[in-house]
Parts: sequence; structure tokens; C-alpha cells
Amino acid sequence: MSVPAMSVHRAMADPFAWDESLLRRYATRGSRYTSYPTTLAFREDFGEVDYQAALARSNASGRPLSVYVHIPFCRNICFYCASNKVPARATRLAEPYLSRLDREMVLIRQRLDTSREVQQLHWGGGTPTFLSLDQMSDLIDRLDARFGLSDSRDRDYAIEIDPREADVLTLRHLQALGFNRLSLGVQELDHRVLKAVNRVQPRALTEALIDEADRLGFRSLNLDLIVGLPLQTRDSFAATLEQVIAMAPARLSVYHYAHLPKRFAPQRRIRREELPSPEEKLAILRTAVTMLTEAGYVHIGMDQFARPDDSLAVAQRQGSLQRNFQGYTSHADSDLVGLGVSALSRVDDVYTQNHTRLAAYETALDASCLPVSAGLRLTFDDHVRRHAIERLLCDMALDLDALGERFGIDAPRYLADALSRLEVLEQDGLVGWRGNRLEATPMGRLLIGHLAMAFDAYRPSEPDPTDTNPL
Repeated sequence: MSVPAMSVHRAMADPFAWDESLLRRYATRGSRYTSYPTTLAFREDFGEVDYQAALARSNASGRPLSVYVHIPFCRNICFYCASNKVPARATRLAEPYLSRLDREMVLIRQRLDTSREVQQLHWGGGTPTFLSLDQMSDLIDRLDARFGLSDSRDRDYAIEIDPREADVLTLRHLQALGFNRLSLGVQELDHRVLKAVNRVQPRALTEALIDEADRLGFRSLNLDLIVGLPLQTRDSFAATLEQVIAMAPARLSVYHYAHLPKRFAPQRRIRREELPSPEEKLAILRTAVTMLTEAGYVHIGMDQFARPDDSLAVAQRQGSLQRNFQGYTSHADSDLVGLGVSALSRVDDVYTQNHTRLAAYETALDASCLPVSAGLRLTFDDHVRRHAIERLLCDMALDLDALGERFGIDAPRYLADALSRLEVLEQDGLVGWRGNRLEATPMGRLLIGHLAMAFDAYRPSEPDPTDTNPL
């Protein structure tokens, strides 16, 4: 089977090509594909024994390790939040959880060759900086004792920070613990918007942390922003972006807010009538893309922007960019071990997720069982399609000849179903062909998730709304 001979690159000459009617037509939810298959395909009959076997198999690969630690505690609940979190006021309430994290590490270490380098470490939440400085030190010590943390200059050790829960002393402590990347949850700078979502944080807090991070020499700083919050307008968000661009972070994540009050109780505090209309939200997105691009940021894809000299942008130019459960990464393929309630792992050819309810997570560990609630083992077809989706999301292109050579298949014939689904997207100017190389147009880059969706053999009729982003 040959690739369709449609090879026109529509709108390639205009870096700010924008078709609002097309964007509105494709304004449906779709996966961010931080994994393929997505968590919707995980099976509940996949459990601890399966994960143990994957840990043992991974030892033969010699791949480096990546460790994710979920800290679910939040002192203040933001109304927009859809993350797995536990309301708590006092840091002492985290002590039992830290002990169970250590128990989980011990159980994993029994099956895993921990002589492999831990190239990546990521603390997410919740609010990791909810922990006291002593608790942070204790957790790092436990991680080092169980896995052996790296002191390599190439390590990628990141932590998510709530500016309301950190100060300059916190950053100095994190640097001493070995962290070299920071991600600040800014979300917005407009006071009215922040008040509407119960996240009032003065701009001065963010600026002080950015200045200190720069002075301390942290390798990279990411700021999180959210599009679609109540009272947000194109003008108010432009004002926020102007201030953010002046702060000059190396990376920016621009997330899409999905309003799902029936599923997430805190969102019921948000007044639907205060949310921007679909038309206004598209205008906000256009403002974000245009302003950030004109300021010199590279739109890596999906929700991520980076300066040209950042490691993500460099890796994309070199064709080595990848994705994992935390998004884009510049590091080589590694086995990802997730620790904590709701944490996701990618080990050998297996995905797993821990229990999402804290009580179930604790019960499993108290019984000396790994707290796996669901997962799956990838088939050959999963591997082929995962690679195709990853290359599309990372390169904004897919070389079918290279894909066929990698897996020993006739790629156009094997992926005939996906190529057939792409014909409509090509007619809409989202994608074009250069020989056997599929390339996204500028509009296609904005909707790259929809291109990736064509390769999804699972293609649920109701995608997971918490895993969405139009960019």
C-alpha cells in the first residue's frame, strides 16, 4: 500500500496561521498522550504480580531510572483543581504518608536493580512544598538509601512549587537536596481571576522566587499558566503574559481548564457564567500563541513552550525529544517508577497506576503489598502506535520509512486505518506529506493531539476529560 499522493503544505509560510472556524470545529476533548495506551485502557485485573514481573524484566535492559513521587497534600484547595489531593493544614499529618512511601520503595527495591542511575526525579502533587524542610530532607534521604540518587550534572531533578508555600530559604534547601529544575504554579497574575479560583498569590511572591532561582543557578524554570479560568479575557491574559514574559522563564506550560463540577467537587465553587465563552477562550489561546512566539519562545507542542536554548527545544531540533507522564522530556528512554497515591509507572513494557484513594493505598502497603490498582502490558501493536504518536507529538512529523524499519513492518499498510482517518485532517489543512513523511502544518501543530488521535486504536468515544488540551 502506498501513501496518498497529497503533498501540499498548506499555510506553511505563515507562522501565525490561524483559522478560528477550524479550531472551533476541532474543539473537542482529546488525550494529551502522556502515555499510549492512555489510562482509560488500563485494566483493573492487572495487579501487583504483573508489576513485580515487569520490575524484574526491566533489570536486563540496563536502562536508567526515573522516579516520580506524588505528594498529595494541599493547605488550600484551588477551585479549578482536578489533581489527586488531600486537604491538610499541619505538616505533621504527612508523617504516616512518608513512612508508607518508604515502605513502597522497599517493596520495589526487592525486585529492581537499583544500581542503574536515577537520571530523573520529579516531585508532584498536590503541593510538594507543603512538606517541612526536615520532611523534604528525610524523603530525599529515603530515596537515596533505596535507589541511590545521582550527582551527575546531567541529572534532571524537578519539583513543583506553590509560590504561597515557599520562600528563598526553601529554594536554597531544595538546591542543597539536589534539585536543579523548578516548576512554579502561577496559573494567572490577574487578582480578580485568582480570587475567583481561591488562589490569591501576590505577583511579588513569584518574582522573588524567580530572582532567587536565577541567582542560585537552577538549570531551568517552568511557569504553569491556565487558560479558561473565570473572569479571564484576552486582554487580561495578555497583561498576564506581558508580565510573565518579562520574568523570562526558560519554559512555560499553558494548560486548558476543563470545567467538570460533577466530577470534581471544588469546581462547584466556580460560577459557570463567569467562565469565558468558547469564542473568548479561542481568542485567549491565540493571544498566548502569538505573544509567546513573538517573544522568542518555541511552541514545543501541546501545552509546552520553551526558549530556543532550553533543553526541550534543543532536543526537539535534534529529534531526541520524548514524552512521559510528566509531559515532554529531553532525557533518553528510562524506566519510570511512580511512588505514592495515584502515581503512574512505566516499567519495561508495562504501565501501572497506584490506588487513587489514600485509604486503599495505605491498606495495601500496610499489608506489605505494592499498591497497584490497574495497568496493562503493551502489545506489539501498542508499541508501534505509541512510537508513532510520540514522534508526532515531539517532532510534529512522522517518518513512516523509519517507523517501518524500526519495527520490521510495511508501515503504510500496517497503519492503513490511521492514514485513512488522516485524510479528513489533510483536507482541512492540518497535515501534509513529503514522500513517506507526514508533517503537521502550523494549524496542525496547534491541533497535534487530533493528529495523534488518528493512530489511537482504542479511540474512546468519551475521552478522559482530565487529560485534555487543545494546544
